[in-house]
This record gives sequence, structure tokens and C-alpha cells, in this order.
Amino acid sequence: MEMLPIIIVIALAMGFNYTNGFHDSANAIATSVSTRALTPRVALLMAAAANLFGAFFGKKVADTVGKGIIDSSGATLALCAAALVGAIGWNLLTWWFGLPSSSSHALIGGLGGAALVAGVGVHWMGIFEKVILPMLLSPVVGLVVGYLVMTAILWLFRRAHPGRVTRGFRYAQTMSAAAMAFGHGMQDAAKTAGVVVLALTVGGYHDPTDQSIPFWVLLMSAIVISLGTYSGGWRIMRTLGRRIIHLEPPQGFAAEVTAASILYTATIFKMPISTTHAITSAIMGVGSTRGGKAVRWGVAKSIVGAWIFTFPGAGISAAACYG
Repeated sequence: MEMLPIIIVIALAMGFNYTNGFHDSANAIATSVSTRALTPRVALLMAAAANLFGAFFGKKVADTVGKGIIDSSGATLALCAAALVGAIGWNLLTWWFGLPSSSSHALIGGLGGAALVAGVGVHWMGIFEKVILPMLLSPVVGLVVGYLVMTAILWLFRRAHPGRVTRGFRYAQTMSAAAMAFGHGMQDAAKTAGVVVLALTVGGYHDPTDQSIPFWVLLMSAIVISLGTYSGGWRIMRTLGRRIIHLEPPQGFAAEVTAASILYTATIFKMPISTTHAITSAIMGVGSTRGGKAVRWGVAKSIVGAWIFTFPGAGISAAACYG
């Protein structure tokens, strides 16, 4: 097969990866920036570096996206291209409106939508077990664990001086934000690498029995998502960092630790979950320790709406593109 079509698909994959970086950079650093634990540029540079390193630890997630969503034996380069265009379109649309939707689910929805129109088999059971269930469970876990972690912090530091506690957690947020960004790279850069490997397999440039991911694919995915992260996603950062609740350093630390723990656990079990769902639900859980009125549930409702429509939205866009 000629190289040009494969190069075009890889370029589209890196385009999606770049939008993923600036779309989801807010996931890692919005809480640290909003609590003034880190300046925006320092936070973005740190997140970009952590994304770069995290990408090399996400092979299990890449395998699920590259082989567990659609029947790779029936896939074509046109299908891969349509899936990526649909996912990029959804990312740009939700970014424009400042809604922290899931780039992961946009990509998976794009693959599913394009596959249905192309007549290629979709692994519905795999999607249900590895995508749908984690999608439903991760926000619930984020809410509950975020609430519990914040409650524990409030109890442990109930007699401490508020000023010293705030300063201490401001320093601690540097580590928790880095852990969150590492998890984002581990999940999201690996997903794009999985699509690139699928395209290489379709084009005859990768042995379908080979379980490894070429180093250059991981390196390219890591670099591009890091560049996207460093370019920033200010619209979504304002939504996560300011519009859901007003965060202080202890709340920001609790949300980031909760979300990072969810990402690491999901990666161990090969589940391509949404970093957006993890951090947003954790922020809501942390904020609810102040009472139900502390969380701006109207904003949260808009975010959940974007979550619900991501799969069908990206899928329909990819299907139309393939058609």
C-alpha cells in the first residue's frame, strides 16, 4: 500500500492528539491555577512534561483502543480517518463552548460510528465492559472518593492554623497536579498511539500478531500531546477551576489526588476512561463537603449534558465523514 494515505491518517491522529492536549490540559492544572498554587505557564510546562513521561506507561490502554473497539481485520484507512475527523470536530466544538467533554469518548465514539457505516464489526461487549461501565462508574467514584478525601483532610487539620494549612497544600498541589498530568498522558496519549498502530496494521506496516507498540509511535504521540497541553485550554480551565465551585488549596489537592488515583486504577485494568470525568466529578465531590449549595449544579448539568452527547455526537460526525 502507498505511504501517502497512511501518512495522512497519522497526521490526523496527531491533529486529534494536539486538540486532546489543549482540550484536556485543564484536567491536570485547572485546580492548581485557580488556587494560585502554580502560575498558568509553570503549570502548563509541568503538565506537558508529565504528559510526555506518562505516555510511555499506557500500553494497556492503547491495546484496548487499537484492538478492543472495532474488528481490526475489517478496518480501513478511510474508517480511521473518518473516526479521527469526527473526534477532532467534537473536541473543537466543546472547546469553543468551554465544556470539559471527554476526548477519549469522542475518539471511541468516532471509531464506532465510522465502523457502523463501513459495515465493520464493533465489539459491543468490549465497549460495554471497558468503556460504558467505567464511564458510568468513574463519576460516581469521583464524587464519593472526593467527598471522603476532603472530609478526612478537614478532620485531620481541624485544629491546625488555617494560613499554614493553605500554604502547605499549595506546595502539595505541585505534586498532585503532576500526578494528574502523568495519568492524563498515560491514558490519552496511549489512545492515539493505539489508533496509529491500527492504521499501520491496516496498511501492512505492522504485524497484527505483534503486541508491541513501535517506540516512534509512542514518542510522537507523547510529544504532540505535550505541545497541545502547553498551548493551553483556557476556556475549559475557567469552567473547571472557577465555575463549578470556588476552590482553595486543600480542595484542589483532594480533587487532584482523587482523580489521579482513578486514572491509575483504570490503566491497570486496561480501561480507557475519561480524565475529564474523573477530575470534574472529584471537584464536585470535594465541593459538596461545603453543602449542596456550594456546587453550581447548573454548570454541572451542562457538563453532564456534554458527557452524554459525546459518544453519539462524535459517532454521527465520523459516520457522516465516512459516508
